Amino acid sequence: MEIIIAENLDEFFQARINPYYLSLIRYPGDPIWKQCVPDKAELDDIEGFEDPLQEDAMSPVPNITHRYPDRALFLTTSQCGMYCRFCTRKRKVGNSDKISMKELESAFKYLEKHTEIRDVVMSGGDPLMLTDTMLEKILKRLRQIPHIEIIRLGSKMPCVLPQRITPKLVEMIKKYHPIYVNTHFNHPWEITPESTKACEMLANAGIPVSNQAVLMKDINDNAEVMKELFTKLLKIRVRPYYLYMADETRGANHFRTSLDKGLDIMFKLRGHTSGLAVPHFVIDAPGGGGKIPVLPQYVLHRDEDRIVMRNYKNEVFVYREAHADINTDTKVPIELISNNNGNGHNGNGSNGNGSTKKPKNYKEKVDLQDLFPMNKN
Repeated sequence: MEIIIAENLDEFFQARINPYYLSLIRYPGDPIWKQCVPDKAELDDIEGFEDPLQEDAMSPVPNITHRYPDRALFLTTSQCGMYCRFCTRKRKVGNSDKISMKELESAFKYLEKHTEIRDVVMSGGDPLMLTDTMLEKILKRLRQIPHIEIIRLGSKMPCVLPQRITPKLVEMIKKYHPIYVNTHFNHPWEITPESTKACEMLANAGIPVSNQAVLMKDINDNAEVMKELFTKLLKIRVRPYYLYMADETRGANHFRTSLDKGLDIMFKLRGHTSGLAVPHFVIDAPGGGGKIPVLPQYVLHRDEDRIVMRNYKNEVFVYREAHADINTDTKVPIELISNNNGNGHNGNGSNGNGSTKKPKNYKEKVDLQDLFPMNKN
């Protein structure tokens, strides 16, 4: 029975775990295991989408997705150093027929023709699965297009196969600056001496490295785990860039968490650690809407004269608009922003701003004399 399930899983989405990443597993079912070892839950999920972000619909030529005005996604290979079970491109990754090197020329011609594109993100698969020679051919060709200013390499190699980052590779890449690397760490256990060395080699070569993490159930849906991850990334000179809600990908819905879980984590990061360690929390909108930022609700009330806010300690403060002459005799009604049910709370008892508690000095009517004691007679 287990053999049949394994064969069906392999037909649906191949498994690939290299020896290095396999060595990071501490016990069956741990956060590393869940990211790379196939699970029969993948076969039970029929509600997700093969292409949740509508990348194929926004692909004018093979290997190019052009969603945003001034940047484009360039798929250069179907192969990865490790196949993540939550991958949003399960329909393509591991299938050389879906991302073909033979079709790169049409992609180059599209990029040359569309002068509004100034930023190209090379992805796949993982572009660092290419040989140094092939990767340099692509970088050199892109650098011959005058209007392309920025090249980004979307690569998980620093995390899953850091040995791929070699002195020869970084010396080659730095010839085509400005080059940025967006990598993908999801858990503190992935930060090892090997991955530290890889990221530092990139940084030492003048290649800024940013991280894009995905919020996933029973892997990193915990504020302390996330804080540890992001602070450790900063120590190896990797800037936390995005934290994504998991996409609605077929075969991966068992990884998804609630939005409230993400908001709670973000609330417990902001103010409790360096702003450098706080990423943008986003939902990559289903249907191709692009990345939409989501924040805990810090603004409790806003009108033409004032903004009433709470801080990371749940304390209330008022910021006066530039034109306002605040009358401290007035009281400001504060309503916590409602989710859907109109009572200022969402369905699970949270107030929708990452905390189930009301601010410490919260009042239904705030007396501005309490907030501006210097104005009292």
